[in-house]
Amino acid sequence: MPEASPGRPGRLRWLWLVVAHLAIGLALLGVVLPGLPTTEFVLLAAWAASRSSPRLAAWLENHRLFGPTLRDWRRGGVVARRTKVIASLAMLASLTVLALTVSHRPSVAFAAAGMACGAAWIWSRPERACSE
Repeated sequence: MPEASPGRPGRLRWLWLVVAHLAIGLALLGVVLPGLPTTEFVLLAAWAASRSSPRLAAWLENHRLFGPTLRDWRRGGVVARRTKVIASLAMLASLTVLALTVSHRPSVAFAAAGMACGAAWIWSRPERACSE
């Protein structure tokens, strides 16, 4: 079992470990559920794992599904075009389902605005590192 980082109390290490595992679970759900983000939860899991478990952080970094996203992000906040397209299509599908099933239009409009902000941010990210 890895030791807590110097200067960090052990109980905070366990809190970050719980956050990392919850974020991994939500990221896995996000792979199959439209509307639930994957990338953000992977980044949160990596951040929390780096504060709690070098072993878990290394597992995430080398994971076949999550690893490329983390490596791209560390290379300057890169988000691959394929990821941008998939995220945008998932948001569009989610918004379509919301519009067809929720009668409270302000809720749909609020969700649409949030998704539009998320999509704008995703598309603002570079698709390759600046040195390429």
